[in-house]
Amino acid sequence: MVSYPATTETISLALEANSSEAIQILYQVLEDPSSSPEALRVKEQAITNLCDRLTEEKRGEDLRTLLTKLRPFFSLIPKAKTAKIVRGIIDAVAKIPGTTDLQITLCKEMVQWTRAEKRTFLRQRNKEYVEALALLSTLVKEVRRLDDKLLLVDIDLLESKLHFSLRNLPKAKAALTAARTAANAIYVPPAQQGTIDLQSGILHAEEKDYKTGYSYFFEAFESFNALGDSRAVFSLKYMLLCKIMVSQADDVAGIISSKAGLQYVGPDLDAMKAVADAHSKRSLKLFENALRDYKAQLEDDPIVHRHLSSLYDTLLEQNLCRLIEPFSRVEIAHIAELIGLPVDHVEKKLSQMILDKKFAGTLDQGAGCLIIFEDPKADAIYSATLDTIANMEKVVDSLYVRSAKIMA
Repeated sequence: MVSYPATTETISLALEANSSEAIQILYQVLEDPSSSPEALRVKEQAITNLCDRLTEEKRGEDLRTLLTKLRPFFSLIPKAKTAKIVRGIIDAVAKIPGTTDLQITLCKEMVQWTRAEKRTFLRQRNKEYVEALALLSTLVKEVRRLDDKLLLVDIDLLESKLHFSLRNLPKAKAALTAARTAANAIYVPPAQQGTIDLQSGILHAEEKDYKTGYSYFFEAFESFNALGDSRAVFSLKYMLLCKIMVSQADDVAGIISSKAGLQYVGPDLDAMKAVADAHSKRSLKLFENALRDYKAQLEDDPIVHRHLSSLYDTLLEQNLCRLIEPFSRVEIAHIAELIGLPVDHVEKKLSQMILDKKFAGTLDQGAGCLIIFEDPKADAIYSATLDTIANMEKVVDSLYVRSAKIMA
């Protein structure tokens, strides 16, 4: 087997090779016993390239093994660089779908190693992945003592995401504000700034402020797109979601066919295009087809699913109102047949709409009918009576003021 030394020429050779050959070359670079400054620098570059290759092939276990093999190498480089490499590998594993358990195991292993090696600085960087909200306050105190503002931004962002997952929006916004405050005092890498913008967009969208959310998603997309980060497609997906939620579904096709959008054509964008088409045509059937055909991209994405649920309810209400408009009394089964949904589903939704006063009516469950009342017209005499009473009050007040002056 050909051996490859830790040189820049070997790195260039790996970049030109196909994926499997490149991985073999980079592993051999890391096995080079040389520990000169130049060799260490080349090995750091090899680690970065190897992480990218393994992430592309979704080889999470290989990344875990790599992190274990690198422990002797970590003793040769500064602790800050060690922290950066460890964080980079953990982030690489996080980009691979379905590796949550692997991430937790990986972080626990690293915490045990850092304790054994007494690497406090590195342990603080890893603890955030395994302890969650219960220990975040303690972690923040430790980091503030170190005055590591970039790490503080990471922790505040993590806290914001955790609170958002727990549906605690006020605390999620407070944590994000703290992250922005810390970020304003230092230089923040573009990837980190993109993460902040992405979280800002998610929180604004949750508050139904879709226009502001779109702006933040656009900023995040530009940051990730420039870096070639895989999160760019999610930012673009959420941009399209905002357009759909503000009834600008016609803009979706234009964004997808733009120069930036064409780079990310795939299931995620196809899913949003299908939803946009269903929204434009006010078609529940097309909407349900999209949810079924793109389940992984729509229902399995908690952010998209949350907003599409409210969009589905809106579409359903609009369609039901349109169908019942010509009737004063109609069988629920007939409405269900017209809209193509189960009878019990339609009955439940009609009941909810009546309680929400979307229309005036009642359900005759014995006969299985919906009875629609005519919109009650307000009698003009009531408003005229209120105006008369208001004018009389003004007259009485005026007479009281005059009588008080006379008595004085």
